[in-house]
Amino acid sequence: MHAIVCIKQVPESPNVGIDPSTNTLIREGIPSIINPFDMYAIEEALLLKDKFGGKVTVLTMGPPQAVEALREAIAMGADEALLLSDKAFAGADTWATSYTLAKAVEKIAEYDIVFCGKQAIDGDTAQVGPGVARRLGIPQLTYVSKIREIDIEGERIVVERMLEAGKEVVESKLPALLTVVKDINQPRFRSLMGIRRASQAEIPVLGPADLGCEEEKIGLAGSPTEVVKIFTPEPRKGGQVLEGEPEETCVLLIEKIMDAKIL
Repeated sequence: MHAIVCIKQVPESPNVGIDPSTNTLIREGIPSIINPFDMYAIEEALLLKDKFGGKVTVLTMGPPQAVEALREAIAMGADEALLLSDKAFAGADTWATSYTLAKAVEKIAEYDIVFCGKQAIDGDTAQVGPGVARRLGIPQLTYVSKIREIDIEGERIVVERMLEAGKEVVESKLPALLTVVKDINQPRFRSLMGIRRASQAEIPVLGPADLGCEEEKIGLAGSPTEVVKIFTPEPRKGGQVLEGEPEETCVLLIEKIMDAKIL
């Protein structure tokens, strides 16, 4: 069994600057962490490895400092890691990012499952995972909260998907791409042996030529998303605190809602 996990290093601090020339986040020099949802993706891949054997490969696209996120994944138990890093990748939107990650998965070639977190906390688009699946031409199972059944040899998987009004059970063939939610597991701690192995691990750094990328499809050049304007929203004005007995407060609240014509 071979599971590939696509992760992203995101800013740990909310105080992230914007490059005025490109309208993109300034990530260099900012304390960073593995995207929290990606931690659950790593853990689920490791659980499958514990059950079926095989290996887990983790990959990410980002600046050189993103190698630390890969080392953390190795410390958790991942076997291999790949860093996609080049100035040509900078400024990529979800379209260009999914293209680059898909090219990396294609280079790896043989795999059973691709895992992603449901979304990144810096962009919150939830578009990259499905984009990678579409480019690879494999089924996508999004918002997965549980793997019910999996048959690696029979190339079959059954999962539960989290919906707004309940859950949905879906069966799919393998290979497939899964985006997972935090309900799926509890990420493990890094072990001392894992930390030691991670510190000594050699992590290949791949660029556009290594992946066979077309220049017009990566980075800013391959990003159709256009940022027209960036601004800081005005602080929200303070509301009114209603005090009194619950019955009286409820009546007053309803009157204010009706006066504001919210309902």
